[in-house]
Amino acid sequence: MTDTAAGSRLFAPYRLGSFNLANRLVMAPMTRNRATADGSATPLMADYYAQRASAGLIIGEASTPNTVGQTYPNITAIHTDAHVAGWRQVTKAVDAAGGGPMFLQIQHGGRIGHPDNSGLTPIAPSPIPLPEAIHTPSGRQSAVVPREMTLEDIRATVEDFAAAARRAIDAGFSGVEVHSANGYLLHQFLAPNTNRRTDAYGGPVANRIRFVVEVIDAVAEAIGPERVGLRISPGITFNGIADDDADILYPALVAAVAGNGLAYLHIAFADPDKPLFQRIRANWPGTLIANPVLPLDQIPADGGRNAAEGLLAAGADLIALGRPFLANPDLVERLRTGAPINPVRDGYVTYTGGQAGYTDYPTLQSTGAGR
Repeated sequence: MTDTAAGSRLFAPYRLGSFNLANRLVMAPMTRNRATADGSATPLMADYYAQRASAGLIIGEASTPNTVGQTYPNITAIHTDAHVAGWRQVTKAVDAAGGGPMFLQIQHGGRIGHPDNSGLTPIAPSPIPLPEAIHTPSGRQSAVVPREMTLEDIRATVEDFAAAARRAIDAGFSGVEVHSANGYLLHQFLAPNTNRRTDAYGGPVANRIRFVVEVIDAVAEAIGPERVGLRISPGITFNGIADDDADILYPALVAAVAGNGLAYLHIAFADPDKPLFQRIRANWPGTLIANPVLPLDQIPADGGRNAAEGLLAAGADLIALGRPFLANPDLVERLRTGAPINPVRDGYVTYTGGQAGYTDYPTLQSTGAGR
């Protein structure tokens, strides 16, 4: 096959703090519901991540820092010794496969949860329910009204994020990514339609970013800022979020954490043509990971390479790809050589337990195309 990497920074090594990345391709965090009922990672998950070890950086799927933060059934967690042991088999498998550093995304669902999933009433900045049904073990159910977080809840949750980060390091991860995107708890504090508080955590932008900043500060203190990334999704309306003042809020949030020495800032669904992306890039002093806007139901024929190159040209340092990595364990090689890209299977098997649509995607070697 033809090597198309010449002249492309996408396949060049990159230094992320003290970590050496073999290339600038990042496997984005993707929830796939393959954990045990208690949130522990499984041997099947270890196989899945090891298959994709050629990514320059792997960000492990969203893991909850406490019980009440659980979103859906069979979601990973990182708040017990069993969770640490489960994830440790994953990090060991990736290392054995020759992989580079691996971070773990820490995510609290906030109002995106259900008593049938966690055994608890969800908590959120304000008692405003998710305006859509949520998956539970017995099927889709209407979301419940979350309990408004008290100041003690906020303090405890900040501590839970820090404790989860320490556990992630114990499990063999190089660092963690704090999830403040896509409508989950931290994003709920940022957005005016989900945060109606009148105390120090609500109202003006300076108040609404406070919780996120406190979480980042606590996690950075717990494991070192060079091991901490932050993920945001400015203007994204997933899970009933309305970022009405994104052009004001996100520059303020970026400014508040820019001096912390974090490993990276990760922008989900990044559009290089939008002024807000350009403003964030100009004001962020460190590594910027950008996740391009790709179709949700299919993978482009080029595997997302054109969008990735466009984001690199616009100032991103690393490119995070999700579904292309899901369907193509050897995505780096396929992009490098221009080999055909596997399509994503039916969405049902993507989120169903078992190997189908998870660890059974063909590689160039398994099909003989890589010989």
